[in-house]
Amino acid sequence: MAYMFGLIGYPIKHSLSPWIHKQFMKTTGMEGDYCIYEVTPEDSFEAFIGQLKSSRVDGFNITVPYKEKIISYLDDIDPVALKIGAVNTVVNRNGKWIGYNTDGKGYVRSLNSKFPNLLKKVTKRALILGAGGAAKGIFAALEEVGFKRVDIANRTKEKAVMICGRHKHQSQVYSFKDVEQRLHDYDIVIQTTSVGMKPQVDQSVLSDDTNFSPVPIYSDIVYQPIRTNFLQRAEQSGAQIHYGHTMLLYQAQYAFELWTGRKPNIGQMDEELKQILKGR
Repeated sequence: MAYMFGLIGYPIKHSLSPWIHKQFMKTTGMEGDYCIYEVTPEDSFEAFIGQLKSSRVDGFNITVPYKEKIISYLDDIDPVALKIGAVNTVVNRNGKWIGYNTDGKGYVRSLNSKFPNLLKKVTKRALILGAGGAAKGIFAALEEVGFKRVDIANRTKEKAVMICGRHKHQSQVYSFKDVEQRLHDYDIVIQTTSVGMKPQVDQSVLSDDTNFSPVPIYSDIVYQPIRTNFLQRAEQSGAQIHYGHTMLLYQAQYAFELWTGRKPNIGQMDEELKQILKGR
């Protein structure tokens, strides 16, 4: 059986998802293809979805700007994706489209692959920088794996308060400035905004006089560049760092598992993907 998968979004011409999923097919001995479906703002999203529903697509990923828009076209939605309010993976199950969000679980898998002892701690504490879609997914996943405290810092507190209100944690909400001298209160600090992404590689959500304590692990979901300004400053403080491209790999692994029932081995793909990104 040859599978048919794809990615919907805009702009996505340079996405690495086709490479990742074709590697997964190779390692699991499966046959199929992974296509790019670029739907511009001028295109009719409804018309495109109608065409896709009449095709034999087995599943697809969906990225900006359509993670929320796709929900009204689904037959069912996973409770986690419903709580987050965004879908990035759709499974065609017997003709029914089921929506999932693999970001949070993928992030936790990537974290566990490098820092397994962190997830074994009883009193795990995390600080999330940013309150966008990625922050929502990561917050839910950290809660699920037993983090006792998950706080959020954001430019505007209102969005962070809305995320915290959806969960059972008694979380604290800070401005970026308020939290800059208390990073040592956490086991991990996770940067979830797009700040620091190419070409604005010198930017950071935290100011130059931030106290990057060597105590927590610092994680950034940005993967272009691999070593963001945020991660460079954390590393200079003596802290351990966690690269963003690993989340990309593991959320894709979870999506592939939902589509096929097979969990592909990441193996050397971590290093291979890092080298591809460095060459861009």
